[in-house]
Amino acid sequence: MKVLLIGSGGREHALAWKLAQSPLMTEFYAAPGNPGIAEHAVLVALNIEDHEAVAAFCKDKAIDFVVVGPEAPLVAGLVDRLRADGLAVFGPSAAAAQLEGSKGFTKDICARYDIPTGAYQRFNNGPKAKSYIRAQGAPIVVKADGLAAGKGVTVAMTLDDALAAVDDCFEGAFGAAGAEVVVEAYLDGEEASFFCLCDGKHVLPLATAQDHKRVGEGDIGVNTGGMGAYSPAPVMTAEMVERTMKEIIEPTMRGMAESGHPFSGVFFAGLMITRKGPELIEYNVRFGDPECQVLMMRLKSDLLPLLLATANGTLDQVSADWSDDPALTVVMASKGYPGAYEKNTPILSLPDAGEGEKVFHAGTGLKDGALVATGGRVLNVTASGGTVAEAKSRAYALLDRVRWENGFCRRDIGWRAIERETGSE
Repeated sequence: MKVLLIGSGGREHALAWKLAQSPLMTEFYAAPGNPGIAEHAVLVALNIEDHEAVAAFCKDKAIDFVVVGPEAPLVAGLVDRLRADGLAVFGPSAAAAQLEGSKGFTKDICARYDIPTGAYQRFNNGPKAKSYIRAQGAPIVVKADGLAAGKGVTVAMTLDDALAAVDDCFEGAFGAAGAEVVVEAYLDGEEASFFCLCDGKHVLPLATAQDHKRVGEGDIGVNTGGMGAYSPAPVMTAEMVERTMKEIIEPTMRGMAESGHPFSGVFFAGLMITRKGPELIEYNVRFGDPECQVLMMRLKSDLLPLLLATANGTLDQVSADWSDDPALTVVMASKGYPGAYEKNTPILSLPDAGEGEKVFHAGTGLKDGALVATGGRVLNVTASGGTVAEAKSRAYALLDRVRWENGFCRRDIGWRAIERETGSE
């Protein structure tokens, strides 16, 4: 099978690593890819925003299947363009991708189909949003409605922080994504990520994970795209998974179909486990980053047939097999991230990874043949182990052998799960 993978981040490197292991794969391309993905696929210098160019490449190479990794091309309708040519594509249509592309759209779906989530209001101007916030009080959550690369959410513990977040949105800090804001109730509990494949009629639960969004140790500082993750998330017990399926995932699938936007792809539900049970914080319509890295480390099944069944509507005919061993990934980011950071700093060497270990490239490139850091989040150092503590120990031992002076990381990834393991919570 000839496959094209769209994307260039750590998530896509993890998908490429797993897809390349499939015996079904005959030719594998990635656009635009990164130096890590180049270990597994032929890189293609395509502008993925040029849908006609992507379609022409697929026709020229007789591509059988396209896997779209990041959210931006999904929201922009790349899947629709390729499906118009009769291609099998993994990922939702532009209409269905509104679940991530518009937080207000998702909130409206939740309201219509009685899906548990925080109370909310949508605003297209600052004074009305601020008036609502003053009436509600803090803590409260302010979100840019559109895509903001994981950075458009402010969990405001004070009224001043909330009002400043509204100003950020309407004054252009997040570009067009902040033209509308969603203000919602603060949910108190423990966050978790839950992943399911959906073909529009059937759902296949995958696995759980927990991300560390804050830049600083102890979960302090500003939100980032994610500084590390582990899987599974202990807070997601069998009962909590069952409730999430019944109360959140299945009503969303039915609601999207009834609304005329049947969903095909991956549901990535960001959850808050509260005293009442699971509540939806937000949906993403692609694999998480860096959660995908730990999911792929734990997945024992061939990924390619699972994604193909999702695209073809035959998800009820496949199953996924998982390793019981936890996996943990640590993000190495450029100093200054998520603010301004220096680009093209040299990565002198990466360590050889052993069994159950992998360094995924997230924001790397080649400059004059040498590996350099091109992004904010640059490497995802990943390992599995018999316990979360062992996976953490292996990941940090691997990370400490990376030679990159401009990199930094959090040293406490997995702390919640390790507290549970040791009984110290």
